Amino acid sequence: METERKTRRCAIYTRKSLEDAVEKEFNSIDAQRDAGEAFVRSQKANGWELIGKRYDDYGYSGGNVNRPALKELLADCEAGRVDVVVIYKIDRLSRSICDFAELSRQFDRWNVSFVAVTQEINTATSAGRMMLNILMTFAQYEREVIAERIRDKKAATRRKGKWDGGVIPYGYRLEDHRLVERPDEAATVRRIFARYVQIQSPKTIARELNAEGTLRRTGKPWTPRQIGDMLRNVTYIGKVNYKGEIFEGEHEGLVDQETWDAVQRYMDGNIPVGSLGRTLDSEAPLKGILRCGRCGGAMTPAYTYKNGVRFRYYVCVKDAKRAERECPIRRIAAGEVEGRVLECLGNLVRSPEVVMAVADLASIPPKQVMDALGGAWADGMSLAEKHRLMHLLVETVELHESEMVVELRTQDMESLAKEAYEI
Repeated sequence: METERKTRRCAIYTRKSLEDAVEKEFNSIDAQRDAGEAFVRSQKANGWELIGKRYDDYGYSGGNVNRPALKELLADCEAGRVDVVVIYKIDRLSRSICDFAELSRQFDRWNVSFVAVTQEINTATSAGRMMLNILMTFAQYEREVIAERIRDKKAATRRKGKWDGGVIPYGYRLEDHRLVERPDEAATVRRIFARYVQIQSPKTIARELNAEGTLRRTGKPWTPRQIGDMLRNVTYIGKVNYKGEIFEGEHEGLVDQETWDAVQRYMDGNIPVGSLGRTLDSEAPLKGILRCGRCGGAMTPAYTYKNGVRFRYYVCVKDAKRAERECPIRRIAAGEVEGRVLECLGNLVRSPEVVMAVADLASIPPKQVMDALGGAWADGMSLAEKHRLMHLLVETVELHESEMVVELRTQDMESLAKEAYEI
């Protein structure tokens, strides 16, 4: 009696992850393949025949299916070039239940069966499918245990002050899994810290380094943010940071404790362009209105602390992101520009057209209105009142080096002037 298919083309898939290196020898690629070949030979009477192509993934986890050899195998299955997939254990194919379920659906759709050499899995029976699901549950559990073990190892490594991988900080090189000073870069690191103690300006430091051709390890220019991150990095005083906890490192620091402490005091006391959220927004009537007349960028509220006193500013957003200062405006004291805008509004509400309209509405002499609106009429307003008034009356404010251009809203000006007069 003839079988449904005289020849069944068999492909052996093997996988070995890096964490498998600490496990038993049978996880090796060659051992897995030898077992697969022996099994295919045992099924020769059933028409099984091994194809010459190899599908080996070395150094890839079973936690996902993003593996080059596996992708190639699936493509060949879909194209009808493979009838049977042979694996050593099902976890070689995947350790994820969801991924394995999807692979099983694909194999069924392509009429491809698979065999686990050491586990006697027969996907043609309901009992075999049940056993498969049980084994996949344990495979996923094992995967999660491995991941947890790796996390614990990294945490223990950090707590001991050892380097556990990642981007090597500027100023260091890696030698025998330990951070070692790189003299040329280390000199730049020390210079950055010392310079900040002098001038307290990451932007100026970045500009100086770029101007002299001292670039980052990647060959790219420095930015103020990168300088700021370096000044906060505890690696440079011989410590390591693990999830907010600071531990003594086994590497040598590049900066002495005195310099580090001085830098942190300056950074804590002189906060560069920052935001106070709703609180700062409520103190910034021109937020969303004020723009830089040079580059057209928005001028956003910012603040600095000096001697415990907070000073408000508006700064050009585009210029704040540059290491090289290009905008002549850069920043302006909030009180100065807000006062100039209020003065402009005062001239508006004191215009003859508005004064006459208010006088008619209030049935009082125009001179009385002028007297009430004369002088510094907005001095008695709260910040909230000034905020509301500016947003009602001002469309945009463009700030130039020598002038300020205010575009006003002209609708309902009489009622606004009446409100200012408190009728």
